[in-house]
Amino acid sequence: MSRKPRLRAGSGITMHDVGQAAGVSAITVSRALNTPDRVSPALRDKIMQVVEQLGYVPNRSARQLASARSRTVLVLIPSLSNTVFIDALAGIEAVLQAAGYQMLIGNTHYSSDEELALLRAYLQHSPDGLLVTGLTQHEAFRQIVERQSLPAVYMMDLSEDGRPCVGFSQEAAGTCMTQHLLARGKCRIAFMGAQLDERVMKRLAGYRLALQQAGCHDPALEWLNPAPSSMQMGADMLDALLAAHPDCDAVFCCNDDLAIGAIARCQQRGIALPAQLAIGGFNDLQAAAWTTPPLSSIATPRFEIGQAAARMLLQQIEGQPLSHGRLDLGFQLQQRSST
Repeated sequence: MSRKPRLRAGSGITMHDVGQAAGVSAITVSRALNTPDRVSPALRDKIMQVVEQLGYVPNRSARQLASARSRTVLVLIPSLSNTVFIDALAGIEAVLQAAGYQMLIGNTHYSSDEELALLRAYLQHSPDGLLVTGLTQHEAFRQIVERQSLPAVYMMDLSEDGRPCVGFSQEAAGTCMTQHLLARGKCRIAFMGAQLDERVMKRLAGYRLALQQAGCHDPALEWLNPAPSSMQMGADMLDALLAAHPDCDAVFCCNDDLAIGAIARCQQRGIALPAQLAIGGFNDLQAAAWTTPPLSSIATPRFEIGQAAARMLLQQIEGQPLSHGRLDLGFQLQQRSST
């Protein structure tokens, strides 16, 4: 009577070994691992038990050579501490993981130079596609993507030049919040901005447009700081703003961090919100609903943007025609008691 070979668990285990131990072919093992819907649940469970017992790890390099794909996607975001981009990453992961792809994550720190360097470095890993935040990249960045024929989708904004993108109009969102403050009877409306990346500057452009149309735009009420934003910065900026312009009756903050800091400082100073001063934020982070008073903010669909961008990229990788090359997921004004 022939016996099945005794196998020692470890990295030397092959797909053929798994098949022998499970009593199936290596092809069936491959199907169970890569296209599980093509294998019966009972057989798949049996194979996965053997995989676990033997400690089999699929040879990614061999699969890559066979399929000419790495099953990886490069994702470039400006920050790993900003909830906005963490939410987008969660949406991306939900789609890519279900499709059998892994993320290579690069943190650009809001620097186009770092963004370019990360692209060059990660291309050594032969990613199948690219998800990148924003629309303003080095020309060299765009040339590399084009020369490499690398499928790419741009997130958080809407391109006018034909690049596949998923996001919303930052400028329209800035206009929306400003018009809301105007509708609440405010006219001396300030803008507090930090980081000053391309998206913040578009929100500022929307703010300016709304005030110009209302005939009450005052450039002196624009308070801009290129440093990373924080709640402390929001409090400090509010102090400086009110010291210079005590007649200011509303503040549009470029993000919720600044707005939450500004609200806290108003509490400390006994400034009544929104009677004396209305404060609006941007992104509608979870904490916005829990300030005192609750913060009015622009709600942005970060998770959904990540999901949709990942789906759009997979369509490109699979050579499918894009159902949407420019997908506008919109935004919502979340009105609360701070305005």
